[in-house]
Amino acid sequence: MTLQTLECDALVIGAGPSGSATAAVLAEQGHRVILLEREKFPRYKVGESLIPHCWFPLQRLGLVDKLDSSPFVVRKHSVQFVGTDGQLSTPFYFSEHSDHDSSRTWQVVRSEFDQLLRDNAEEKGATILEETAARELIRSDNGVEGVIAVRQRTEELNIRAPVTIDASGRDMFAQVRNEWRVPDPKLKKIAVWTYYRGAQRDPGIDEGATTIAYVPGKGWFWYIPLSNDMVSVGIVADRDYLYRDSRDPDEIFDREVGGQPWVKAHLEPGEKTQKCRVTSDYSYRSRYCAENGLVLTGDAFAFLDPVFSSGVFLALQGGVMAGDAVHEALTAGDVSADRFAQYGDGFCDAIEAMRQLVYAFYDETFDFGAFIQERPDLKADLTDCLIGNVQRDFGELFRAVSERAQIPTPLSYGRPLLAS
Repeated sequence: MTLQTLECDALVIGAGPSGSATAAVLAEQGHRVILLEREKFPRYKVGESLIPHCWFPLQRLGLVDKLDSSPFVVRKHSVQFVGTDGQLSTPFYFSEHSDHDSSRTWQVVRSEFDQLLRDNAEEKGATILEETAARELIRSDNGVEGVIAVRQRTEELNIRAPVTIDASGRDMFAQVRNEWRVPDPKLKKIAVWTYYRGAQRDPGIDEGATTIAYVPGKGWFWYIPLSNDMVSVGIVADRDYLYRDSRDPDEIFDREVGGQPWVKAHLEPGEKTQKCRVTSDYSYRSRYCAENGLVLTGDAFAFLDPVFSSGVFLALQGGVMAGDAVHEALTAGDVSADRFAQYGDGFCDAIEAMRQLVYAFYDETFDFGAFIQERPDLKADLTDCLIGNVQRDFGELFRAVSERAQIPTPLSYGRPLLAS
């Protein structure tokens, strides 16, 4: 195996939404950026539904107009909910809350969406190395100084950089090697999903709506219309519920579809295009967001249950925030962990806002509709949180929710690892 040494100002691991956003922000500021990606793009990912405040990091990256004109997107104007009996609620239209451009968002094909983000980083000057897997962190007494990587299984790369940004997604490159992963004690769910062609869509403006359809015990289906007459559909629930009489993903999926009248009726005219996929143990957070010379962002730092479609938003927003923080650190000539304290606080606060509502969702005694009827003065706050406007104080909202549901106290970890 040949050995090559490379140098750059910032090394980013992973070309998903968070990594590509970080790389684009840094390259646009004139920094020499190398972006490592283990796979060859385009590649498959689940998580197709964007929430309204994705508009803001996408606008920062210069991609809103490109998304609007892309053939792989479906316009998403609303979210709707379906009871276990199949009864559909009145859709919530984002424009009722705000007339900003962000009130219309998108359902995307992730392979195409991620390719757009990756190409944007390259256009702004980042060097992209696909089929290149990071293997180990390079350390010195001063902290992390880069990584050892392998390209196309034949070439070993010694990549040196003042700062490394881990955006490796649920591979959790640094978390695993540093033993920093802490699973959420309550949000241990299983997801089973697949895709249909020709399934039913609602008419008019509701054609691109995300639908959340309940199953017993606070489990739920997602139903996401995509381009080319495809639909992404899956179920999320507790392990014991889904595995109660089978561990075969397709048997589990078919059983649950049969018990959810709305989902069953919408899938009947369609054709299932592939076998079901499974993932588990959704939610976790790293014990630290940074150490000297290393910053974690996106799913490489934390992942939250996807019930409110916050994943891509947190990845994009975290990536932009990490890019700004690293730019400031490089400009100051100081990439020590304490430079990233503000970044860690801001990112953790955004995650915590969503996490409070995820816990409330899974509390079987709590109902969002009944809550708003009791506290209509908090409807705007609740909506802001759900659409991703999380850079604000939600103290009153969460105090009121905590009187009706068991919600968690903010996690004490996730900030930088500071020298003792």
